[in-house]
Amino acid sequence: MRYDFDTIINRKDTNSVKWDFYDCEVPMWVADMDFKVATEIKDALSSKINEGIYGYTLIPDEWYDAYINWWKKYGVVHKKEWLKFTNSVMPAISSLIREFTEENDKVLIQTPVYHVFFYVIEDNNRMVEENKLIYDGENYSIDFNDLEEKFKDPKVKLMLLCNPHNPIGKIWTKDELKKIGELADKYDVIVISDEIHCDLTNPGLVYTPYISASNKNRNNSITTLSPSKSFNIAGIKTAAISIPNENIREKAFNHIQIEGLSDPNLFACSAAIAAYNHGEDWLNQLRDYIYNNKLFLDEYLKEEIPDLKLVPSEATYLLWIDCSKLNIKSKEFNDFLLEKTKVVFSPGYEFGENGDQFIRINIACPRKLLEDGFKRLKRGVELYREEFNI
Repeated sequence: MRYDFDTIINRKDTNSVKWDFYDCEVPMWVADMDFKVATEIKDALSSKINEGIYGYTLIPDEWYDAYINWWKKYGVVHKKEWLKFTNSVMPAISSLIREFTEENDKVLIQTPVYHVFFYVIEDNNRMVEENKLIYDGENYSIDFNDLEEKFKDPKVKLMLLCNPHNPIGKIWTKDELKKIGELADKYDVIVISDEIHCDLTNPGLVYTPYISASNKNRNNSITTLSPSKSFNIAGIKTAAISIPNENIREKAFNHIQIEGLSDPNLFACSAAIAAYNHGEDWLNQLRDYIYNNKLFLDEYLKEEIPDLKLVPSEATYLLWIDCSKLNIKSKEFNDFLLEKTKVVFSPGYEFGENGDQFIRINIACPRKLLEDGFKRLKRGVELYREEFNI
């Protein structure tokens, strides 16, 4: 079956965070896609709706099987007892922070990184510890010397890892993950690996699950999983955590249960089962479409907006754009673009102070909409240069 990713769907005035939060015409910020879900997911949800009774629901064996079978392609067999349903990844991570750390402990993150990592640490009265990624003007890498120094601090109890990394779009290698695991094990730091973007790699590329890199990784970690990003069902609130280590698992599962995060809404399991069991063809076509959008954007920047540069992206539909030639402050630049051209992105400062010369762009939209957004960006850069004499 051939799926349609070209049709522009009017999402204005539908209570869409992406389309209705800002007064804009082309939103390219928050991470959801402007594509209809796979027909198989829609049919599964329609079937559940047609039952006509919407009471409390159990988690069926098919839900566990769907996760287990999907991750076999990545060389991991998640056992049933490792898996726990949770209604969303970030509330689960928040709960895990409360379970495995005390107030004023430190949680390590690798910046620039998904901005909600900051909030979930600070809102729980924990301290952010940054292992800043090294940027050489082209690519990012991990500063392992700094990472070990930070791990030596006994207040660092947890690390939040983004695998693949949002916003830089990097797939961490097995060797890199193994090295993180060795250091975490050495200094008794639990790694929470957020892997919700794992399916959205460029065609021909495959990510490495953190727990597959070594026994040390597997035994000292928690993995968060979800079909929400891959299959555009974030609004349904369906996710899972997987924990091989029995001692960590018992503490985590009890806390997740106590905080009421493990009770599914009626549609959560049906959506996940349909996505993993029947959505692979849709996903493969989506990955091709997004990759072609990346190629288009890269070429457009080089030819039309040479002041901006795409950081090479291996995964996700969120692209990290280097704006350092303009010497911008990302919030002011983003606000300027919104006001002058009605296009909005994610300002890089949200991802850490070392992201302030960047913007993050969501390209998961039909090509015509993408072209419209980048024409507006081009015009916005021209106006910005004129106004600030750059």
